[in-house]
Amino acid sequence: MTPSTLAAVHVAPDGPSQTAARARVLLVDDDEGNLHAITNVLEDIAEVVPANSGEEALRQLLKGEFAVILLDVYMPGMDGYETAQLIRAREQTKRIPIIFLSAVNKEMEHLIRGYAMGAVDYVFKPVEPMVLHSKVAVFVDLYMMRREVQLKALQEQALRDAALQAEQALRRAEQRQTAILESLPIVLYLEQCDGSPHAPRFVSGNFKALTGFTLDELTTQPMPWMDRVHPDDRAHVASELAARQDGRDYAVEYRWLMADGQYRYLLDQGVMLRDAQADALEYAGTLLDVTDRKELESQLLHARKMDALGQITGGIAHDFNNLLAAVLGGLETLQLRVPMAPEYNRLFNITRRAAEQGAALVARLLAFARKQKLEPASIDIAKFSTAVTQLLEHTLGGMVALDWQMEEHTWHPYADAGQLELALVNLAINARDAMPHGGTIRVRGRNAHGGHAGLPAGDYVVLAVSDDGIGISPDDLERVTEPFFTTKAQGKGTGLGLSMVYGFARQSDGTVRIESRLGQGTTVEIWLPRAAQLPQMIANAPSLSSTLQSSPPEGLHHILLIDDHDGVRLTTVTLLEELGYRVTALADGAQAVDLPDETLEDVDMLISDYAMPLMSGSEVIRQLRAKKQSLPAIIITGHADAIANIPESVRVLNKPFTLTQLQEAIVAVEAVQAA
Repeated sequence: MTPSTLAAVHVAPDGPSQTAARARVLLVDDDEGNLHAITNVLEDIAEVVPANSGEEALRQLLKGEFAVILLDVYMPGMDGYETAQLIRAREQTKRIPIIFLSAVNKEMEHLIRGYAMGAVDYVFKPVEPMVLHSKVAVFVDLYMMRREVQLKALQEQALRDAALQAEQALRRAEQRQTAILESLPIVLYLEQCDGSPHAPRFVSGNFKALTGFTLDELTTQPMPWMDRVHPDDRAHVASELAARQDGRDYAVEYRWLMADGQYRYLLDQGVMLRDAQADALEYAGTLLDVTDRKELESQLLHARKMDALGQITGGIAHDFNNLLAAVLGGLETLQLRVPMAPEYNRLFNITRRAAEQGAALVARLLAFARKQKLEPASIDIAKFSTAVTQLLEHTLGGMVALDWQMEEHTWHPYADAGQLELALVNLAINARDAMPHGGTIRVRGRNAHGGHAGLPAGDYVVLAVSDDGIGISPDDLERVTEPFFTTKAQGKGTGLGLSMVYGFARQSDGTVRIESRLGQGTTVEIWLPRAAQLPQMIANAPSLSSTLQSSPPEGLHHILLIDDHDGVRLTTVTLLEELGYRVTALADGAQAVDLPDETLEDVDMLISDYAMPLMSGSEVIRQLRAKKQSLPAIIITGHADAIANIPESVRVLNKPFTLTQLQEAIVAVEAVQAA
């Protein structure tokens, strides 16, 4: 609340007449501007006595009576809560109404604390002048009526008039207090101490807005309050409300069945009110609808769980890539060096195919973990849909049709075309499996805008894949993007399809939304950012395979290989020797850095793993190039996105790799070096 806000508003007097014996209001605030502004608002109904600290307020209370105390909560030194506690501890001042002024501390726990300290109301800054004027006038009226009653009690002939005036004042006060209570975003209730829980004798007027019932309707319902608590929450609620038997305060969250038949989360809190002799009077409680907050907490928990799963699967994928690199490299070397009979060659091919499927499985794990290396570009959906349809025409079977429908002027998404193709294929296969008796898979494209549900503001292209299949249960719907979780029968799925789609969309700065109803089908939406440019036609570049040679290019014979994984190091050495290179293999970067200068001078190219103990591949390259400038280098890795600060002119080769891919990388680096 600032002086300029209050000083600009004139409030008409609505209090006792201006007399010599005016009521006094104690205003406590450490801000001089606030003292001046509030004084201007209230001076027409009472004499305002300012105090800039809790200590000064206590001194003023020793000098006379006050109708009401306006007390700032947050002050240096003695704060509002401590000041209120001292006021309530003094016999002469404990009944003076206290209204807390606060710009912070709006949470329920702070409100309950304030009321426990003796506050009768809260006013939050910045204050609406009319509201403050009205609230203070209530207590000024009450104070003046009480004082008038006391004065007129000395004169017998004025007793009747004084009683009438007091009654009118109380009626106005009750009306104002009722209006204030009904404006609060919570329900207030009063209950007998020895009564059954939640059989209140009073609730605030907004009870119907919260529950859909009036108090009379609820008391005539055949289902009492506790029977409307969700069955899974009843034991917990009963345990928490048992505190009432000992006169203790309570606070509990639970789901409650509203009049519309829906369960919503309520925060139920209560405190015991006592008289001056500390005897129990009644319970005063509040009900607050916290459903929205619970939903946000659930979303946050899900996001954290998915992030943790991503970290785990990313690490597993890295280790598997090392193992598969050794397996595939060894198999390829055996095929090149060992002649095989036809029956053994067939078994060999089955083994190699299984290893390649393992590599594909790892790629899907990395997709979920959002750690695969993407090459995003603008995608022409019209051409893209044709390619996906051709991929699926023999996979979906004759009982399932694929129907593409793009809205007119659909934007181009910005994403990795290969990963998007794989995502749509996975969704289409899931849709086919959900319709065992056949049907139509619908792929819809539309434009949309973000800025909600975890997406930043911006333009997005939405690709929705829908089916009319068996659907997904609500319990499973929250888990379908977890890796290895599947609703299919055992042996029918890996549980990585939707997790891959989710990981790809999140890494592409988009998201995935899933809607499903049992027996009615499922719709999976992929939200991808809009491309800033139209797709560009790229001329076909000559294949590197056309430049492969059966022997090393002239001037490149000696390769230094560094990899801490024994299997990968052994198979890579074998592949390099198969290509005709002389290889020096080391287990870590420290050994390479310690090589004599004459040995390093004889090295024509460095091939190093990236993630190694003590020293990364990037650091090895930097230190060796400090000794031998422009040393050609390749980094091999099983974890593409973990690489950081790659030195200049270094090619990255992902594990597992084939003999052809290895030679392509060597030729490409040598070509760049020669340019």
